[in-house]
Amino acid sequence: MALAAREKVHFVSGGTRCAAWHYPGDGRGCLVMGGGLGVIKEAATDPLAKRFQDAGYGVLAFDFRRLGESGGRPRQIARIGEQQADWQAAIEFAETLPGAETGRVAIWGFSLSGGHVFKVAARTPGLAAAIAHAPLADGVAVTPNALRHQSAGAALRLTGRALADTLGGLAGREPLLVPLAAPEGTVASISTPDALNGEGALNPGGRYPEWQKEIAARSAIRLGFYRPGRHASRVRCPLLVLVQEHDGVTPPGPAARAGRRAPRGEVVELPGGHYGAFLDQHEQAVDAMLDFLGRHLAAP
Repeated sequence: MALAAREKVHFVSGGTRCAAWHYPGDGRGCLVMGGGLGVIKEAATDPLAKRFQDAGYGVLAFDFRRLGESGGRPRQIARIGEQQADWQAAIEFAETLPGAETGRVAIWGFSLSGGHVFKVAARTPGLAAAIAHAPLADGVAVTPNALRHQSAGAALRLTGRALADTLGGLAGREPLLVPLAAPEGTVASISTPDALNGEGALNPGGRYPEWQKEIAARSAIRLGFYRPGRHASRVRCPLLVLVQEHDGVTPPGPAARAGRRAPRGEVVELPGGHYGAFLDQHEQAVDAMLDFLGRHLAAP
């Protein structure tokens, strides 16, 4: 059966209108998808969402508020509490879509959103399944790896910029932005060699010129204190934690340990770096996720 093309839809979260792509499925349930830090829905999900739709699943891929086509001001700010609320609103909206009633919705998050999956799944008992893909499970554990690939001067300048951004935010000023990734010595959210692969993996050939690849400095620095993997033991639905063995952005150890703490957790380790599923490990990653969804989301 030929499935309909995706369509733009909207839902409301915290009084803000959020934009999403809906890919209709053939009744096997719906997978809600959210991207990493500062990444718009197209760059975050296009290569995977169509694969899931081709397998019969509906997909709802959304922009967090303050990013992409979603509303909210000031722009380019990632607030953890807001993004978790956006996840809840997206799940509730997905349950209104054809073939995705309560109990037939799963969630997928990558990188920062993969971290959100632990908390969101822990407090959403009606989910059919959850996938945390190369997740930020423990910011405290990730920070030393990030610092090894950053000069002391750039790290101090980032901290200073984050402090100034925080104070400016209190005064109502526009955010002070930093690149999502940049070479060592540059003030950026992260400068590991693996992080620099993100442009080629998510935006090949400049496919998404509308993507503003920057984030508020205050948002970048706060991720070092975010530890969502601690909620894994309270996730009751089937949970797949997909880690990349050579991940240089969110090292796999904390994520794998979190997955093993979940009562129904499964951990799949693949070779390659953080963006492996968008590059040379694409087929292996898709196969692992479709196998998991086939066992836990697809209709009998």
